[in-house]
Amino acid sequence: MQVDAALTLSLVIFAGITCQWLAWRVKLPAILFLLLTGIIAGPIMGWLDSGELFGDLLFPFISLSVAVILFEGSLTLRFHQIAGLSQVVRDLVSFGVLVTWLITTVVTRFALDFSWELSFLFGAITVVTGPTVIVPMLRTVRPTSAVANVLRWEGIMIDPIGAILAVLVYEFILSGSGGNAMGHTLVAFGKIIAVGFCLGGVCGYLYGAVLRLHWLPEYLHNVAALALVFIVFSVSNSFHHESGLLAVTVMGVWLANMKEVPVDEILDFKESLSVLLISVLFIILAARIDFADFSRLGWPAVFVLLAIQFLARPLSVIVSTFRSKLTWPERHLLAWIAPRGIVAAAIAALFAIRLEEAGFSEAPLLVPLTFLVIMGTVVLQSATAGFIARMLGVSEADPKGVLIIGANHVAQAVAKALLQAGFRPLLVDASWAKIRKARMEGLEAFYGNPVSEHADRTLDLVGMGRMFALSAHSSLNTLACMHYRMELGVTRVYALQTSSEKDLADERRASRHLVGSKLFGKDVTFSRLSALLAKDWKIRSTKLTETFTYDSYKKKYGGGSVPLFAVSPKGELAVFTVEKEVDPAPGWKIVSLVPENGEQDVPE
Repeated sequence: MQVDAALTLSLVIFAGITCQWLAWRVKLPAILFLLLTGIIAGPIMGWLDSGELFGDLLFPFISLSVAVILFEGSLTLRFHQIAGLSQVVRDLVSFGVLVTWLITTVVTRFALDFSWELSFLFGAITVVTGPTVIVPMLRTVRPTSAVANVLRWEGIMIDPIGAILAVLVYEFILSGSGGNAMGHTLVAFGKIIAVGFCLGGVCGYLYGAVLRLHWLPEYLHNVAALALVFIVFSVSNSFHHESGLLAVTVMGVWLANMKEVPVDEILDFKESLSVLLISVLFIILAARIDFADFSRLGWPAVFVLLAIQFLARPLSVIVSTFRSKLTWPERHLLAWIAPRGIVAAAIAALFAIRLEEAGFSEAPLLVPLTFLVIMGTVVLQSATAGFIARMLGVSEADPKGVLIIGANHVAQAVAKALLQAGFRPLLVDASWAKIRKARMEGLEAFYGNPVSEHADRTLDLVGMGRMFALSAHSSLNTLACMHYRMELGVTRVYALQTSSEKDLADERRASRHLVGSKLFGKDVTFSRLSALLAKDWKIRSTKLTETFTYDSYKKKYGGGSVPLFAVSPKGELAVFTVEKEVDPAPGWKIVSLVPENGEQDVPE
């Protein structure tokens, strides 16, 4: 039996990671594949019985997994980032949450004849979206940057807020189910907030101080944080039931905002652990689904889903975007995209088990109803959001963002030219001095190694359509091309060759399908561009006309310029490379590096 359990658990883990890989390849939320795997392995084929596999450890495993997932999410919430968010995001996670919660509660109460207590709990559970389902959808839909930023930050912030709301409603149910007076219920609310905030804040501060003073060796930072999450969660629950989720969330937020506390490695570890736990958790939860419960819910459950999609979300967006600068098409798209994720599923399973033990006969229906909402919102929105975004005119068919590896003077010059041409350059460099100078020049810049785990976690690629590797180091350019080719496509990653690369024999060069196209021409290197800029060459724009064609341009300037890219009348970008000749037509603009005394725009 032990061998069978070990084999079953190993297969679940392997299947979960395979689903994560498949989701990454096709750029869809992993929840779709994890859910399908769990349903096939559980209720359809009967291979996986979560209760038999985990026994009495099922509830503790779900509880601790949710604690780790919420702690990892709270580590990303830094106050300086939240303070700079638009009013729309703040309203969505406050007034928007309230609107969604109340509408979902009322619809659930009257459509399914749930008790008010369970209806309020279900409404609280389903207010969360989450970045694990939002980010893959954004990369497929490619909406405008305003919509993308609002949705991404809403997903990050709403996870702990929704979890805390669900915990408070759950505590209200338990406090009131025994006939306690309202005063006792308010005392219970006060206790859960007091215990959660006090224990989480104190432990977060103490662990941050330990890290800041280097009292713990680096190889223990990650496992010590994990052990602390477990102990804080369990001790907090022992003080007051279900205050543990609030405590670990507060601890994570406190750690994330302490100065001079190295949390990046902890976050990397917790992020990897969260991926593993999400994969396993969703499969075993999906395997527990009983199709008979869906029959008990019936068609009114579909009405609840439709109300969430077509009533609750639109009204919450209308309230949250009142007097905002967002256009109406952008608001319409915001009103459509709000898929539910793993936190909703885990919390539903967690509280369903507890409430069933407390005597609530309808509690088991929370899980299938939540899964129905998750499946419905993810499938419906994944299938239609792209079309709706294009129909509304808020989808970037040809994304305007250009990720630039390096923030040196060559990269800054190219970035300024792109910005002037109507594109959005984003410079990435590990040198703070270069990043600071780029920002002083008014350029958007990201401080960090472009191929690091830190960049994978925090670098916003939404709206990025191409990558220019403009570093002076050929090895970094090659790594960047290999790193981002799967994200952007091999035909959309470019690298500027260095002098050392230019003289390499073909058998010593990296394959083009790995490193992309060579920028700007066969004889153009980083050193040459750097030298020309030092000689006061400038990047100029020349507009082609019916009389001054591209052939005229080549005859006029010949070798006296370095063409960089061309922009069509529709705003499309065509990059000059070694591998592909650009043939711009009249009406196009050619952006090139020319001598200081070189002519500028040719009159129309």
